[in-house]
Amino acid sequence: MQTSLPVALSGQLATEKRLDTIANNLANARTVGFRSEEVKFESFLSRTAPETVAFTSGGERYISTRAGELTQTGNSLDMAVKGDAFFAIQTPKGTVYTRDGRMQMKPTGELVTVNGEPFLDVGGAPLMIDPSGGPISIAHDGMITQKNVQIGAVGLFKMPVGADLQRAGTSGIVPNKAAQPLVDFEDTAVAQGYVEGSNVNPILEMTRLIEVQRAFEQAANMIQTSENSLNSAVTQLGATK
Repeated sequence: MQTSLPVALSGQLATEKRLDTIANNLANARTVGFRSEEVKFESFLSRTAPETVAFTSGGERYISTRAGELTQTGNSLDMAVKGDAFFAIQTPKGTVYTRDGRMQMKPTGELVTVNGEPFLDVGGAPLMIDPSGGPISIAHDGMITQKNVQIGAVGLFKMPVGADLQRAGTSGIVPNKAAQPLVDFEDTAVAQGYVEGSNVNPILEMTRLIEVQRAFEQAANMIQTSENSLNSAVTQLGATK
């Protein structure tokens, strides 16, 4: 039995999945707080052939938590995380974690995302300020002060080690394990007046795109060669009968 055909097919399926992730990453290269998606490939062995054959698996997608670049906006309602933590927001599908800290104030004083979803404190309650209280100040630990009075604190949460992160919306993620409230601000802090951009490197992604396209074409050529070889063998065997 020919082993080149299934090997080439497995490689083509893997590269197709990688092409999808690269395309999505490039489409969100300018999306605030976006986390790129990567694919981890593994090989498995088949012993059905006379010799051991290595196949490429379909690939396992995962979300990169690498930080994006911070940009200063000067807007007191913008905030970004310096370090390894996420903001929490309340959505119709439950709590979602994000690095997009662009806040807007509703007439009631509730602080929400650009999509109208409430930002949460450490206890999971919506953040509220006085609509007529003037500008706010956000300390490095997320404490919000208005008129020299502390009125609440932005919740920061760490993703559990080994957690499987699933994408929720454009810039949100949801872990399969409970996120932990951040209590140590030595290496992590809130930066007021900044926003964090996407962690996608467009140049690197374009380079990967070219490499994956070439790999896809090579797999397609291998499949064509295998089919031609098989057809030739069938023709020759048929002619000897």
